[in-house]
Amino acid sequence: MNEAPIHRDLVTACQRQQPQAQSELYQRYAKAMYNICLRMLRDPLDAEDALQNAFVEVFRHLHTFRFDCPVGAWIKRIVVNTCINTLKKKRVRFEPYEDHHADIPEPELSEPHTLPVETVKQALYDLPDGYRIVFSLYALEGYDHQEIADILHISEATSKSQYSRARRKLKEIIHSRTTTANTAP
Repeated sequence: MNEAPIHRDLVTACQRQQPQAQSELYQRYAKAMYNICLRMLRDPLDAEDALQNAFVEVFRHLHTFRFDCPVGAWIKRIVVNTCINTLKKKRVRFEPYEDHHADIPEPELSEPHTLPVETVKQALYDLPDGYRIVFSLYALEGYDHQEIADILHISEATSKSQYSRARRKLKEIIHSRTTTANTAP
């Protein structure tokens, strides 16, 4: 079944400010958007606040939506921008790219193995903010480094180095935890 006509009808009803349609749009996207907020902000209360603020913006600006992209992608962009604005208020720092880091190697990947989702999720939350944000935007949300650079007002090289450092740090955190868990009595 093609979802596009259903979403078009739903968005059109929301643009007419029909409360039932607005509720349905929120229900369809809130959980996925909350997960984005939580990955970016790490704190459940901050994530809830950002989600609510983002949906206020969605409904405030829905009249400008022109159906030139999926409504979910449009909402996601608002959510990501809301999270970034929240982080800016908290003064998150991104380590600037420096030329002597130009050849940061990608972390070597060992044999694929399955890790519990909670282990990876917690390790992601333990990354420094700048690393976590770039990693989330690139690896989980599908933005490319140029888009991340534009969104965060950093250079593309800084985005790439933050991502590389995030991957390395994530691997270290997971390795440390799994080693500790395997040696625990």
